[in-house]
Amino acid sequence: MNHTQWLAGGAGELPVLPAARIAGRAVPAQDGTSRSAICSAATGATIGWQESAGTAQVDDAVRAARAAFGAWSAMAPAQRGAILRRVAELVEARSEVLAALQMHVSGKPRMEAGIDASDVAATFAWYADRCDEATAFRTEAIALPDDTVAAERFYDPVGVAALIVPWNFPMVTTAWKIAPALAAGCTVVLKPSELTSPTEHALVDLLAEAGVPDGVVNIVNGGAEVGAALTAHPLVDKISFTGSTAAGRHVMRAAAEDMKRVTLELGGKSALIVREDADVDLAVALAVGGAFTNAGQMCSATARILVHDSLYRKFMAAFETAVRALVVAPPATPRATMGPLISRAHRTRVEALVERGLEAGARVAFCGQVAEESGGGFFMAPVVVAEPAADNVLWTDEIFGPVACVKSFRTDEDAIGLANDTRYGLVATVVTANAERAQHYRRRLRAGLVWHNTPQLIFPHISWGGFGLSGIGRELGLAGLRSYQELRHAIAAAERQARGGFHRFLAAPPV
Repeated sequence: MNHTQWLAGGAGELPVLPAARIAGRAVPAQDGTSRSAICSAATGATIGWQESAGTAQVDDAVRAARAAFGAWSAMAPAQRGAILRRVAELVEARSEVLAALQMHVSGKPRMEAGIDASDVAATFAWYADRCDEATAFRTEAIALPDDTVAAERFYDPVGVAALIVPWNFPMVTTAWKIAPALAAGCTVVLKPSELTSPTEHALVDLLAEAGVPDGVVNIVNGGAEVGAALTAHPLVDKISFTGSTAAGRHVMRAAAEDMKRVTLELGGKSALIVREDADVDLAVALAVGGAFTNAGQMCSATARILVHDSLYRKFMAAFETAVRALVVAPPATPRATMGPLISRAHRTRVEALVERGLEAGARVAFCGQVAEESGGGFFMAPVVVAEPAADNVLWTDEIFGPVACVKSFRTDEDAIGLANDTRYGLVATVVTANAERAQHYRRRLRAGLVWHNTPQLIFPHISWGGFGLSGIGRELGLAGLRSYQELRHAIAAAERQARGGFHRFLAAPPV
């Protein structure tokens, strides 16, 4: 992919992404006309086009991954690790270009786009380390109570993995999936979001440059129909999907047909809890970051903010000052701290949910503002709602936009009950100076990850995933690697076993 052409900002002929990249080749759309516009979220302008794959191209991509599986899975882990390390080095070396591309497509502020590129490099480097150590790939002896036999435990790659990623953290989510899949020895077919596919193609360019063989990583472009064809393909062994809970249900149904292995990283409606002993300045900073980073377009958004009665007024005053100070503007604005929503359609959806919540009785406490230079981009001012009802859509549903709700509480048990009163269970944040109380919250909160007095730091060492409607399985960490492996065992006669030791089984009458 020509990065310069994409970053030209509409000068000259607009670039076009092919319908697929299969075994190292760019494959055009079957009918030559099936394509959709890619827009800049910061300006609303069309910056390029993407062709859509058909069912035949999806089939070709899966078969290419299947054909490449034998050689890639047979490669020593250290060899795969060397390639992954090269990917990490290339991402780090090209981080400015990758960040610029994200800013151009998604409208992310410069700092957020730069953090995304760093996270991608760190993820590939961490899984390269696992390949170098090779402990996750070793055959392990298992002690048995019968000394006439010996048992072993080992892990094999699952096979061909279908990876479906969203638009909110495109390169990051892709790295979370591709790095462990390749480390495990799997081959993959990636379906990026049609809204942000240029960033994914840029990353796959670096994979090829790093030495990933043709066919190991393939891409099919398009919308939900392409994802449906991919997840239903009989030669796909594993599906890793990140997206909405509604779409995750469809993926799970498709996986059930062939009993495909599945990892689902879905929605969230997470809480940030501010205890009476909290540092208010810290609590406000964590609330702003937890609710409005990436314009609130995060499954981990801590948009349900619970504040102890004794701090409520002080917190709300400081929170209002901080929210009104947010600069909602295009990434070219040096002081921009919050970017746009990803599309006009998504902004319309978020605004409709806010209106629905207000019609049901929710009250806006205060709002931020959009900078004048926002132009035709898909910007939305941050909104803070005070004390919504427990059944209000703004409190119960994932809004996926810059909307935060604040409720007061009186006791720790009240806060835990409010935080756990959700169908989701992805993350939570606790702000307290009391280490013992923090430990109590960690044990009681029903969330896959709990932060204490810290921003939403995520490391590849720590697994990511949650309870309930937040999904199934874990990404990152050793668990992320294991999700692309099949656990296997073998039992064999011990060298010194007596033949008679098996008579009790062999003499059993047939059933």
